[in-house]
Amino acid sequence: MTSAPVLDVRSLDTVLHTPDGRALHVLHGVGLSIAAGECLGVVGESGSGKSVLARTVLGVESRTTRAVATGEIRLNGEDLLAATPARRAELLGTGIAMVHQDPMTSLNPVVRIADQVTESITNRRRLSRRERLRTAAELLAAVDVPDPARRARAHPHELSGGLRQRVGIAAALAGEPALLLADEPTTALDVTVQRTVLDLLDQHRVERGLATLLITHDIGLLYGRARRIAVMYGGRIVETGPTEAVTRTPRHPYTAALLRSVPRVTGPLRRTLPAIPGSPPDLTRPTPGCPFAPRCERATELCTTTAPPTHTSADGHTADCHFPLTEADITTPEELEPAA
Repeated sequence: MTSAPVLDVRSLDTVLHTPDGRALHVLHGVGLSIAAGECLGVVGESGSGKSVLARTVLGVESRTTRAVATGEIRLNGEDLLAATPARRAELLGTGIAMVHQDPMTSLNPVVRIADQVTESITNRRRLSRRERLRTAAELLAAVDVPDPARRARAHPHELSGGLRQRVGIAAALAGEPALLLADEPTTALDVTVQRTVLDLLDQHRVERGLATLLITHDIGLLYGRARRIAVMYGGRIVETGPTEAVTRTPRHPYTAALLRSVPRVTGPLRRTLPAIPGSPPDLTRPTPGCPFAPRCERATELCTTTAPPTHTSADGHTADCHFPLTEADITTPEELEPAA
C-alpha cells in the first residue's frame, strides 16, 4: 500500500496581476506530488515559472503583484488554497519551510542569527533569551556551522555566504516541517561550497523524512540527488519521470536542449556551449499550441495551433509533445549524460 503524498498539486493555475494592470498567466495546469523523504527536482530556464510555483505553494505573494491561484495544493491531504489566511500562516515554518536563493536577502541584516533561526519556534511558544541561544546553537551545529554558540550571537554580515546559507537551512528545519522548498539554494555560492550545501539538504531529507522540492536551472545538479525530475517551460510541466530516464532518454525537445547545454568536464573539448535559440514565451500573450514551438526544430503548424497531448510510458515517464523524441532520435546519448 502506497502512502499518501506529503505534497499533492493538482491542476494549479496562477495569474499575477501587476500594478500597471497586466495579467500574467504564469502557471498552467501544473500537477506534481512528493512523498515523505523524496526529492523532486524542478528544472527550467529563468522565467519558466519555477519560483512562482514555490511561492504559490508557500502562500507568499510579492509586494508589487497580486497572485490568484486556482486548483489544489494539498499538504498531507489539506487543501491549502481552501485554507484561511490564518491557517496558512500557521503552517509557515511548521508544515512548509523554504530555503531561499540568496541568504543575504532572506536574512534580516539587523537581527541576530539566534532570533532568526528560532523564529518559527517563537511564533508558537515563548522562549527565554537563554533558550533561544541554546536552541539556535543546536540547530546550527546540526548543519555543521563551526563554533555554533558564538555564531548564534552574530549578525548575518559577520558570516560568509556558505555559512549564511547553512543558517537559512537551520531556520527552515527549526519548525520540523513536513515539506521543504529549496529555490536555487546554491546559486549565490562559490562552486566549492555548493556540494556541501546540497549534501546537507540530502542528509536532513533522509534523516527527517522531509519531502523536498529542489528548484534549479541546472539539470545536471539533480543527477544523483532527485529521484524524479519535472521539467518546466512557459509555466507548464512539459516532461516528468525518473531522473535516470529523463536525463538519459529525454522525450521532450526542450529537455534534450537543456541537457546539451550542460557544461562537460569529460569528453571532447567544446569551444562553444550549445544554446537554445530564441527567447522564452511572452506571458502576456498566451498561445494556443505548444509554448516551445517557436524554438523547436521539430515543430510543425500543428504545434503552433494545438495543445500537445501527454505521452506516458510504463515507468511513469511523461512528455507533453506532438512529436516526442525516441531513443533513435538521441544519436549521442553519452553527450546527454549530466555532469556529476
